[in-house]
Amino acid sequence: MKAVRIHTHGGPEVLQWEEIPDPKPGDSQVLVRIKATSLNHLDIWIRNGVPGTPLPIILGSDGAGVVEEVGKGVTSFKPGDEVIIQPLTYCGHCRFCETGRENYCKSFGIYGENQNGTHCELMVVEEKNLRLKPDFLLFEEAASFALVGQTAYAMLVRRAQIEPGESVLVWGAGSGVGSMAVQIAKTRHCFVIATGGSEEKLRLAKELGADIVIDHYRQEVLTIVKEVTAGNGVDVVFEHVGAATWETSLKALGRGGRLVTCGATTGAKVNLDLRHLFFKQQSVLGSTMGDVAAFEAAFALLKERKIKPVVDRIFPMKDVQKAHQYLENRRQLGKVVLVP
Repeated sequence: MKAVRIHTHGGPEVLQWEEIPDPKPGDSQVLVRIKATSLNHLDIWIRNGVPGTPLPIILGSDGAGVVEEVGKGVTSFKPGDEVIIQPLTYCGHCRFCETGRENYCKSFGIYGENQNGTHCELMVVEEKNLRLKPDFLLFEEAASFALVGQTAYAMLVRRAQIEPGESVLVWGAGSGVGSMAVQIAKTRHCFVIATGGSEEKLRLAKELGADIVIDHYRQEVLTIVKEVTAGNGVDVVFEHVGAATWETSLKALGRGGRLVTCGATTGAKVNLDLRHLFFKQQSVLGSTMGDVAAFEAAFALLKERKIKPVVDRIFPMKDVQKAHQYLENRRQLGKVVLVP
């Protein structure tokens, strides 16, 4: 088979579309022929260099495909089934896993981060990491859901615990995780303020249900947030940008507000004035991926057609270098997809 691998860290030039041996499923494993997979900023971070990444590694966390072969003991799937991959891996027996907090597991991992991922023609997946693909979804759409859906749901519902009627500021609504956040917040009957960096991204945010949209390059985000919240600030800030937006995020947060973050694409070092934090009784929450229940809850919304993956552009997998450049230039509206 062929796969996208890196043997060393660096720019897009280190991405190799190369021939490697076909994998074989073991006990409780399923061999999936990948029909579509998508990019996440995680792929760029891994490519650039994350300590502890095993090399060489096949990149990619999201994927959808068709079952090719099942290993001994597999009972939930058969050859020909169309499936979607849940990218969180975990031990299943530690105190965190036993209490439904799999993303706290010491063995916690993500396909394409600390083990081979989905950017390939064939992939061995644990049976517990597969779900049947809804018939109405294209493979490209199915491959654009899991990581961002699971992450956004965990951030908003599990960590920030959004309530009906609350106001939520979503940065970068044109991104994969941002587009999911807008939709999930609306399913909880929140008032959503979404930012984007172009007219197309603002239009997308509106189509997904955002109540107010702000061009974060041309408009003063904080001024508009204060205006539409009668000077109170928002209840929740959905933060995944990092240093470039952090100060505004904190200033936009109201009394008792919660800032929840899952990323630092513009830098990880930020400042925090503790006086504002305790005086306004605010919370800063970190969130990575989501537990299995968060995936199931987001997947249920997907199957009920209450949320939808947003596919922007599809690249052949052999053109993965161009796809990475496209994502790094922040040109996408939703997800960038690769197909073999």
